Amino acid sequence: MERFARVAEGPQALAARGGSVSRRHLLKLGSVIAGTALVPGAALAALRVPYPPERALKFYNLHTGESLSTVYCENGRYVDGALTQINYILRDFRANEIKPIDPRLLDLLYSLNRRLYTPEPFAIISGYRSPATNAMLAARSEGVARRSLHIEGKAADIRVPGRSLLEVWRAAIDQWSGGVGFYPRSDFVHVDVGRVRFW
Repeated sequence: MERFARVAEGPQALAARGGSVSRRHLLKLGSVIAGTALVPGAALAALRVPYPPERALKFYNLHTGESLSTVYCENGRYVDGALTQINYILRDFRANEIKPIDPRLLDLLYSLNRRLYTPEPFAIISGYRSPATNAMLAARSEGVARRSLHIEGKAADIRVPGRSLLEVWRAAIDQWSGGVGFYPRSDFVHVDVGRVRFW
């Protein structure tokens, strides 16, 4: 116990008491300080849970009038039936083509919904786009990327009822999880799970 007390005193106190400060004492002191500094951090890290066991999303497709409210992830596992429903509501309605939506996009939308503190559904302007639909839209507008992540099921153009576009845009930027585009003329915010970039 006395040895620990001397280590905890520190080198200056030991020297004042006439004790010598050895390399061993310094190493012990360093390990005690490091150990006490790490314990709270480790405890906090163990308590951090990025998502609750159940994750749900709501969608309203502005083009088709279809609505969906579903639990897409339970106990850390994506629910196949819910993913099928989401793939359908976010399909390319022009070509009536369905492609799997990247679950990372769903997690991004889930986090965005929590940040916006709203029970409202995401109003979907565009989810998946077939290459043909994307090419057609790119020919009409400079704002449509020819290699859009919509083609890969990794992007969505959204609105959130009760929240301004600026609020949605800022909340999406705060996620730091991919691309975020602000389109006030077309009244939507683009989010994707590509590289982090903002426009």
